[in-house]
Amino acid sequence: MNDLARYSRQILFPSIGEEGQRNMLRSRVAIVGAGALGTVIANHLVRSGVGYIRLIDRDLVEWSNLQRQILYTEEDARRQLPKAIAAQERLKDINSTVMVDAVIADLNLDNAEELLTGMDAIVDGTDNFMTRFLINDVAVKYRIPWVHGAAVSSRGMFAVIKPGVTPCYRCLFPNVPSGNGETCDTVGVLSPLTDIIGSFQAMETMKLLVGAETTPNLEQIDIWDLSSMQMDISQGRNPNCPTCGQGHFDFLDRSSGHQVAYTTLCGRDTVQINPRHKRELDLKKTAGNLLKSGKVSVNEFLLRFSPDDGVTIVVFKDARVLIHGTNDIAKAKQLYAKYIGS
Repeated sequence: MNDLARYSRQILFPSIGEEGQRNMLRSRVAIVGAGALGTVIANHLVRSGVGYIRLIDRDLVEWSNLQRQILYTEEDARRQLPKAIAAQERLKDINSTVMVDAVIADLNLDNAEELLTGMDAIVDGTDNFMTRFLINDVAVKYRIPWVHGAAVSSRGMFAVIKPGVTPCYRCLFPNVPSGNGETCDTVGVLSPLTDIIGSFQAMETMKLLVGAETTPNLEQIDIWDLSSMQMDISQGRNPNCPTCGQGHFDFLDRSSGHQVAYTTLCGRDTVQINPRHKRELDLKKTAGNLLKSGKVSVNEFLLRFSPDDGVTIVVFKDARVLIHGTNDIAKAKQLYAKYIGS
């Protein structure tokens, strides 16, 4: 079969055509987050023939994900697979000609530049402001366009950010919001909403890759009320913006205090702990050490440990830990020190 034959219906669309399709086949895109938005975005970009997709996610597949995270199955939840790996397996079955690079990691200032540079576009499939500010720092610093998206309850939004052309994310949202606000885990989210917002993000990404005009708006949609609002942000660049106006990349600067080792995952009764130094754990050895203290299950990507403290501890190969069953950082620190070490 001709390499382009599978994309024939897309090539027939005049704004893409054969040249645009070849551009996509040569393109590299990073998707940050493989949850509800990320799975929709990845699904469309892989089917559309984006040649290289780097899929970055820190979490594993859980039963509550299956309502809206379209690449996952019950078997993925039973196997306790990292989302990046489960998505990679499904995407390879969809289009084996696309290179899907699965990265099991929490995007942070230690790895963001390594993981996001060299890309033609970055797409936001995250669920938190701190990661978006970090993406924005890398995007502005290296002049990489990115597509922001968010979805919660019945409401969603998306926008295209082109460094040097449009306002950056920090122009639009100058400060990290205080408090946790609404999240999918506190007020829920409708599956059709994440499909819609993720599909719009994928479409805007494709426009970037073929050199077409993208939306100049911050687009907002409520699918329950069937309402929408377009806010023209094309003239919204702030010359005094610390990021794009002054070139201060605070979220890549360790001295700024923006990155923290201990993070509560809003609404999930979970604390994430990042190791102080890069290292790789021997999961089987770690599992052996923990067997005397509780129930342990392990696969090649992570181990799941249930001690007698009413919590479940998930340990990844990079020594990152999720402690489910508490949002008390002090307690999480104690458990980490007790079972994993300093």
